[in-house]
Amino acid sequence: MNGPEGEGDLPWPRPEAEDHGRPPPDPADDAAGNEASEPAHREEPEERHERRARRHAQVRRRRRIVALVGGAVLVVILGFVLWYELESNALGPPGKQVVVTVKPGESTDSVISALSAKGVIGSSLAFQVSNFFHGTPTVQPGSYAMHQNQTFAEVRALLAAGPNIYPVDVRPGNTLSEVATQVSAIPGHTASSFEKAASSGAVHSIFSPPGSDNLEGMLGIGQYLVLPGETDLTIVQDMVTRFDRYAQGAGLSTASAAALGMTPYQVITVASITEKEGYYTFNMPKVARVIYNRLANEMPLQMDSTVLYAIGQDGGPVTSQDLKIESPYNTYLNKGLTPTPICMPSVTALKSALNPPAGAWLYFTLVQKNGVMAFSDTFAEQQANENLAKSRGLP
Repeated sequence: MNGPEGEGDLPWPRPEAEDHGRPPPDPADDAAGNEASEPAHREEPEERHERRARRHAQVRRRRRIVALVGGAVLVVILGFVLWYELESNALGPPGKQVVVTVKPGESTDSVISALSAKGVIGSSLAFQVSNFFHGTPTVQPGSYAMHQNQTFAEVRALLAAGPNIYPVDVRPGNTLSEVATQVSAIPGHTASSFEKAASSGAVHSIFSPPGSDNLEGMLGIGQYLVLPGETDLTIVQDMVTRFDRYAQGAGLSTASAAALGMTPYQVITVASITEKEGYYTFNMPKVARVIYNRLANEMPLQMDSTVLYAIGQDGGPVTSQDLKIESPYNTYLNKGLTPTPICMPSVTALKSALNPPAGAWLYFTLVQKNGVMAFSDTFAEQQANENLAKSRGLP
């Protein structure tokens, strides 16, 4: 038996190595394999670079979008702030004065719209924004004097302070003294200062008689809105101007008065007595005719309203003692017209005094509770009408 050194001595074939039967590797194939694997190793960093580049590009695009959106938002905010500042802080000086009237129960939005419509503020929206930040002032009903092109702060202060325009209503039948009492309710005004201004001679009606500074009966009826800073003299002038305008409109002139044998001032006096005595417009034409008839017959007018004017009383009964008062306004003791008008006549009273109906009436008295008067030619008829009135419970 052979030792291990000898292969031929083995009784079985010698086992081959594990890779026996596999052709040995070809060096050329190894070289080719190495060459094929190398590109795969070279492409991997390029892909990472491309992915990284794409990510960077996306980030840059997002940043540009954010920047654009942010810039747009910033522009809008800056534009809004600039717009608001221009609206709230009016450029240039205040414009002309205007009057804004707030009605009872009127909404804040309605008031703001009125402010914009009058030109006090430029934008109602901007003012609402201002109210959101600064609070909405409590607005009282009334009239406010403002100027166009005011700042929001100024407007808010004016509204918060309350109405600064005061109404004065001159009604038919009012005396100058009663008008003065109304004016005295305005801050900075007194009744005495108004009456002083009215009698100062600084203001005259076109119908004032020569040498007269008395404006009784020649203040125009209607409502006046007294603005801040207006003087008594300004108010008087406005009232006299209005009276002259509507008296002329009623037909009063030197010629129309002369056709009645009167001066324009005397016609105004007749109209004032007619206003007080007739009271209701449907009585006034005939009352005016009674006045003219009694004057023509040289009879005292015997009008209670003139006596009441003498004692400074508006309406009410006239006592026997009142009838004895020594006054040029007592038409029971004096013939002719009173020295001045006794109140502010209405347009109807003026027209009645200018165009009295034809008739011979000398008396009148109230006979119905609805204000209807009965007119008579004789004293006997007057007594009968007075008895009728008493039977109906009338004074």
